[in-house]
Formats: sequence, structure tokens, C-alpha cells
Amino acid sequence: MKLTKWDPFREMEGLMGRQDWPFRGGTMTAGEGADWAPRVDISETDTGFTIKADIPGVKREDVKISIEDRVLSIRGESRQEKEDKSEKMHRVERFYGSFSRSFTLPENIDIEKIDASFKDGLLNLVIPKIEVVKPKSVEVEIK
Repeated sequence: MKLTKWDPFREMEGLMGRQDWPFRGGTMTAGEGADWAPRVDISETDTGFTIKADIPGVKREDVKISIEDRVLSIRGESRQEKEDKSEKMHRVERFYGSFSRSFTLPENIDIEKIDASFKDGLLNLVIPKIEVVKPKSVEVEIK
């Protein structure tokens, strides 16, 4: 049996009908086969968005970031240290196994210029905004 942490915000999102919020989602789904989901902070400025994800103990090469149909996915794996048979474990609180986190991106971002950096277990994504071109109004003369 797999235990998962209850997230009341996931329940609220379901009740709200998935409105067009920037970065809606972000919860781990069973279909992705993930064992845990990293915690993130998402902030916005006039020029873009920043996502900071805590992924302690994970190597840079074990993290994959992809975007498909405006859904940004962060996936990877945290490997457990080799168990020493001479030690008796009293508590194991760190997460191990595969992880996944996905977010629906707003339409006003430039996916070609997303910048990702990884240092000391912190994944930092900088997502620049683009100016949304408003539809041009043209008056048609009736003859």
C-alpha cells in the first residue's frame, strides 16, 4: 500500500472547475507513476514567472524538464543510499524514488527562452513573458 500526502488545495482545484489560472495543477497524479512530488514556489513579475523546486539529494542529470501542449513537467528520481546491514534504521523521513510535478502554463509565455539552473538541490526556472497581441479591430465599409 502506498501512502500519499493529502493536499486540500488539490480538492479545492477540483471544486473550482479548473479555471484558467496561471500554473494551475502542480499535483502528482497516480498515472505518472511518481512516488513523491517536490515542493515549489511560483512567483510572478512584470517580465515573467519563476518556479523554484526543492529537489534535495538529486543529481542534475537525474532531472528532466519538458513542455508539451503548454504543460511544463519536472520529472526525475531520488536514489536511496545503499543500506548498511549493520545499521538499524529508527526513522526514514526523506523521500526516495521517482518524482513528478506538472503545471499548465499561461498563454503569455515564451517557451523558447525558458532558463533552468540547478544548484544545491534547488531547481530554478525563469519563464519570460511575451506581450500578447490584442486582436485588431477593422471597420468594414458597407457599399
